[in-house]
Amino acid sequence: MSQTVSLIRSAELSDMAQYAYAATAPAGARLIFLAGACPLNLDGSTAGAGDYAAQATKAMENLLIALHAAGAELDDVVSTRVLVASSRQSDLIEAWTVIRGAFGDHDAPSTLMGVTVLGYTDQLVEIEAVAAVIDN
Repeated sequence: MSQTVSLIRSAELSDMAQYAYAATAPAGARLIFLAGACPLNLDGSTAGAGDYAAQATKAMENLLIALHAAGAELDDVVSTRVLVASSRQSDLIEAWTVIRGAFGDHDAPSTLMGVTVLGYTDQLVEIEAVAAVIDN
């Protein structure tokens, strides 16, 4: 668990959510605002066309690369927003299951949204994140 990010829960809110309802970062933390991680291969092609789980997996891989480039890890994530190009709840859940699994015990606050379309050809999933680290 990150020494920077504190996840907050409340007994006054439903425990059905698979994430904390809030998170804080201490004073002096450097905030990292990540662009939406897309399911793009190095050559720019979209991975896993038509497959929500495959695209969520590739987007998570790309999110990890961006976090590492900024000096952060998954445990440093303060919040996420997961965008899924579908109006079917089952498609959202398919992508969410992969992403939630990748975060393990670090269940940062998150918003899961169905959207009409995403920016790249055949793109179905995108993950935005904010992280916080304390530089030594």
